[in-house]
Amino acid sequence: MRLKNIKGAKEQINLSPYIIQNPEEYKGKFKTLFKKNNPIHLEIGMGKGDFIINMAIKYPEINFIGIEKFDSVILRATQKLEKLNLPNLKLIRFDATEIENIFDKEITSLYLNFSDPWPKNRHEDRRLTSIKFLKRYDNIFKNNPHIIQKTDNRHLFEYSLKTFTDYEYKIKTISLNLHQDDIENVQTEYEKKFVAQGLPIYMVEVEK
Repeated sequence: MRLKNIKGAKEQINLSPYIIQNPEEYKGKFKTLFKKNNPIHLEIGMGKGDFIINMAIKYPEINFIGIEKFDSVILRATQKLEKLNLPNLKLIRFDATEIENIFDKEITSLYLNFSDPWPKNRHEDRRLTSIKFLKRYDNIFKNNPHIIQKTDNRHLFEYSLKTFTDYEYKIKTISLNLHQDDIENVQTEYEKKFVAQGLPIYMVEVEK
């Protein structure tokens, strides 16, 4: 469930040194925001930040950017970061439908974790694994496109497998129950809840 309408959330977010306030200005040159010119991995829909923060801690040789469109949600991530020093992490308050306006051939890997499934057919284009979005991603990848998706929603997972293969992605890794397979994994806050409930987590890694 999304947090809503935390008073002063936008102002608090902008005080965080992790927030990129004018991301359009860095299009094609996001590497200048990091101390080291390492590969950039992007998470769309980072929620409260558990995944992207722990990834940045675990992999200091990789630069990470998290995108979230809700002020009250990304605020929770900035609060978790207050006592941390992670020079390889930046956050952006942005809508993924405009992803091409801020990145240009500079992302190495993309994470789509527990994205909104948008179950109604009329909302198909809003799914982050729709063909419409896969075409957008073409413009943000530096080299060969590489996407890792995790979801608890079987229908979204099946849909994504079809769109990935239709768009000529090749499946590199797949799991129908991630936490029963021997696959390296960093959990999200949603994932922890689903696993505690005994629900399977679906995962696929694809590339071109």
